[in-house]
Amino acid sequence: MTENTDTHIKKVVTRFAPSPTGFMHIGSIRTALFAYLFARKNNGTFILRIEDTDKEREVTGSIEHIIKSLSWIGIEWDYGPDKENPFGSCIQSERLDSYKAHALKLIEKGLAYPDPYTKEEVDMFRAQAESEKKPFLFRDHRPEAFEVWDETKPLRLKAPFIKRYTWQDAVRGELTAGEEAVDDIIIIKADGYPTYNFAHIIDDLNMKVTHIMRGDEFISSMPKFLSIYDSLEIPYPVFVTLPPILRDDRTKKLGKRDGAKDILDYKSEGFLPETMMNFLALIGWNPGTEQELFSKEELIEAFDITKIQRSGGAFNEEKLLWMNKEYLQKTSLDTQCVYLQEALPESLLASPLYSEAMLKRLVPTVIERIHVQTEIKEMAQAGEYDFAFFVPTTPFALLPWKNDTDQKAYIPRLEKAQELLLNADFSSPEAIKSALWEYTEEIGRGELLWPLRVALTGKEKSPDPFISAYIIGKEQTLLRLKNACGTIEP
Repeated sequence: MTENTDTHIKKVVTRFAPSPTGFMHIGSIRTALFAYLFARKNNGTFILRIEDTDKEREVTGSIEHIIKSLSWIGIEWDYGPDKENPFGSCIQSERLDSYKAHALKLIEKGLAYPDPYTKEEVDMFRAQAESEKKPFLFRDHRPEAFEVWDETKPLRLKAPFIKRYTWQDAVRGELTAGEEAVDDIIIIKADGYPTYNFAHIIDDLNMKVTHIMRGDEFISSMPKFLSIYDSLEIPYPVFVTLPPILRDDRTKKLGKRDGAKDILDYKSEGFLPETMMNFLALIGWNPGTEQELFSKEELIEAFDITKIQRSGGAFNEEKLLWMNKEYLQKTSLDTQCVYLQEALPESLLASPLYSEAMLKRLVPTVIERIHVQTEIKEMAQAGEYDFAFFVPTTPFALLPWKNDTDQKAYIPRLEKAQELLLNADFSSPEAIKSALWEYTEEIGRGELLWPLRVALTGKEKSPDPFISAYIIGKEQTLLRLKNACGTIEP
């Protein structure tokens, strides 16, 4: 069989074909992303296909979950379960006639037959092979004469060639597997649904898929696939084996036990879709430059199959957090405000001091310190933003500076600060600082800035007092300074 190894075919067609099992692993999303980028780079077609022939594993709502996951990260498809297409359907369970038609072609050619054995008999064959320390191969028990298939029994492929298979992979180069990997596999189950081995090949044929991107776990199954291609005399598409996504320590593949999450869990934590697209694109693909931050358009322009790596790429969460911070800082102020607002508890948003204007003043201070929304929530729960939303109870014992021998020494300093700020420009922290700085240098930084910080926020540790004053505004700043000067604890 002639292989199609040209990676610059005139009309590129790629696909992403997940099973609706309820969990979208980042490895699956990375596969979809690479297929999408390659199709867009070559002005081709990208198809979303749902492989739902294993009904026992199907989870209700999974198709919607898949669509939501891909849409969130920014992957669009030309044909899919929610878009009209020329294939009849992009959901396998709605394409059963297509698989049956090709199965009948194999029967006509003498290359498919109904399984004549019961489960107990097959188990006995398997146990016998184990006792003889041989691999169990169904073809060793192939019946001499084939029954007529009445669609009540599994239909098996009669492997046409018992041989060592060699094939080309666009990433791995030449790959090979011995004849022990070739067997009479089931292509149509007793329930009438095709197996994955059979269905995906028929779908790829009907949808004119030119490039198949998938993980390295499928390499061991390639001889089975190639047997089906050969039996139906289908030209091979271009096989593109993607490297595995490894744990950060590179000891093994990243799995659920290692903290791998559903892609939408990252959305819930506050990772931006641009971050996830950029981050996943760089796991196992090297653009060949020092550039690390890419827009979608830049990824499409740079993407090249020849730059996909053979070895696995590590899921480095530290880098993911860094990248999200970079993207956050590049977004507009309005976008940052929405990001902050979504993470704040209702108790803060319901405060009389809350306003959109105040939120915009608070945003830079928050964004500077965090990577994701979960950190905002943690800081809010710890009370770090309370000063912006509530008038703090003045902690008088904290107001004196460490060098003060007179516990009332801060009062005239704060009174002078009130005087200087009464007509000051509050349009920026820098403007507030300029109003106070000459006096600060005159009496000592700690002598003024310490009680100023405590008076405005009620805490020892808080943002720079000029920033705090800017966030809460002139009215609240003067009120809090007045409160701090008004009463001395006995």
